[in-house]
Amino acid sequence: MYIPPFTITEKILHLIAGISEQVGSLNARIGSDVPSPMLRKKNQIKTIHSSLAIENNTLSLKQVTDIIDGKHVLGAPDEIQEVKNAIEAYRLMKDLDAFKEKDLLRAHGLMMKDLVRNAGHYRQEGVGVFDGNGNCLHMAPPPDRVPALMGDLFQWVKTSKTHPLVYSCVFHYEFEFIHPFIDGNGRMGRYWQTMLLSRWKGIFSWIPVETIVREHQQEYYSVIAKCDAAGESTQFVEFMLQCLLEAIEKYEETEEDEVTVLHDKLHDKLHDKFPELTEKAIEVLEVIHAHRNFNAAEIGEQVGLSERQVKTYITKLKQTGLIVRVGSNKTGYWKVNT
Repeated sequence: MYIPPFTITEKILHLIAGISEQVGSLNARIGSDVPSPMLRKKNQIKTIHSSLAIENNTLSLKQVTDIIDGKHVLGAPDEIQEVKNAIEAYRLMKDLDAFKEKDLLRAHGLMMKDLVRNAGHYRQEGVGVFDGNGNCLHMAPPPDRVPALMGDLFQWVKTSKTHPLVYSCVFHYEFEFIHPFIDGNGRMGRYWQTMLLSRWKGIFSWIPVETIVREHQQEYYSVIAKCDAAGESTQFVEFMLQCLLEAIEKYEETEEDEVTVLHDKLHDKLHDKFPELTEKAIEVLEVIHAHRNFNAAEIGEQVGLSERQVKTYITKLKQTGLIVRVGSNKTGYWKVNT
């Protein structure tokens, strides 16, 4: 069986310990692996914006937010399509198996829909990575080798006894080296590392690691090139683990406190004014506020309720005047009456 070449260094061990400690601390403070809908939405926007910005998408954070909210945005059609595709791909994440190759292909099909030919299929031609001056930085393996190489990589990650923090980084590097698709390899490599990490600890499905990678974008590409030259991924593992640690530390400094304050204020206000509302009703309201185009079934997925239960809570929220319907039942949406 193929075993990707890498070495567990003292730095890697130190970073694993640091990340594990931060994850434990964060889970203890928020009480679960699942944050409020407001935080999930906020971090998903950051993740999508940063990942696409690395791939030269020029849309602003506000424009990405507006697209997610279903608003009309002026911009290059391809860039808008990239955002819409990424939204669908990240929504699908919870339904995918991180260790199944067919699910990777399914995710690529969504991520690159209407952007490239044969989205969701491995490439049938040679590809390379070039810098702005046309210099070849990396020539990927020939297309006829891709299925076998990807099969070997998935077989390794499924059976690896290495720590998930490490094997997710190794998978990311090996994926970029193989470059299995005609386009979209960068965003898919980062997406699939998140998939692997979230199966270890759920918080990685919503911590915006992509924002840190973007801040170190040149180093990201430089480290990949160094690993290509060295023939092994140790430096990339160290780099990505450092990004993961930085993402969690930055979250602890700002995101959690900010969103928790907003979340607590909302709860206090609603409990004072509408004491008949339950915690679940307030959670439904938060999801509607974060994702106004979600239907009852999609809201239920976010808060752990059936579609019928969600509709019952929606009726209660409507009766209290907290939400109003804009447009028809089929094409409209619920608006939070602030």
